[in-house]
Formats: sequence, C-alpha cells, structure tokens
Amino acid sequence: MTRYWIAVASADHVRIGRQQGFMQVCHGKPAPLRRISPGDWVAYYSPREMMRGGALCQAFTALGRVKVGAPYQVEMTPGFDPFRRDVEWVSAAETPIRPLLEHLTWGGQNWGYQLRFGLFETTLADMTLIARAMHADFQAAG
Repeated sequence: MTRYWIAVASADHVRIGRQQGFMQVCHGKPAPLRRISPGDWVAYYSPREMMRGGALCQAFTALGRVKVGAPYQVEMTPGFDPFRRDVEWVSAAETPIRPLLEHLTWGGQNWGYQLRFGLFETTLADMTLIARAMHADFQAAG
C-alpha cells in the first residue's frame, strides 16, 4: 500500500538531492528513512533557503517517488556519514505553502509544529493537493 510523506530540509539541500536522485532527512539519521517503502511518495517542504539561515522559503520544493532499495550510507565529509534513499523526482514547480494551509489536514493554526519532526506521514488528499499546486506529474496509487 502506497504511503505519502512530507520531508523537511532547506531548499539548497533539497536541490542537491533532486540533482543527484536521493533524499536525506533528520540530519542523515537512518530510522526515519526505514519507515518509507519503495513506491511511496514524498514531498519536501523547505522552511529556509539554507540550513543555517538564509531567506525564508516556506515552500514545497520537490516531489518524487521512492525507488526500490534500502537506505544506504555515504560519506559526505570526514566524520559525517548520513543515510539516504534513492528517489525518482518528478518535474514540479517550487510552490509556497501558505495558500495551501487551509486545505491541508495538518495545516491549521499550528501547522509548523508537525514539520518540526523532519518527516511525517500525510494523506493521499494532502499529497494530491500539493502535487497539483506544484504542477507535478503525480499518479496516486492505493
């Protein structure tokens, strides 16, 4: 059964993942990635342009489907070996979150709270709404 996820990362990090075909969450921890299965969909939300500051972004910045394979570890820098999953990113326009908030199941007054977890499951209805707003090629599955 396909599941739908919201991941959180700075826009500059998401763009690297899109270019290289992977996702990474929660500063490279493996446990969150193990909850995701091949065939699941993930939308990235980026609160800021850069991890340690930069301009506010507050937009969905990527949408894709998780490829077959388990999380794997890579060496980015000496002493930092984050876990990743491969993703087939679809063409999608970066889209501000604010116009969507009143329609998202988690988009109420405290919408930012859920995002603090770095990765959380959402509904098919939410993912469809996000994908449409991003003008993405999204094909929902049950």
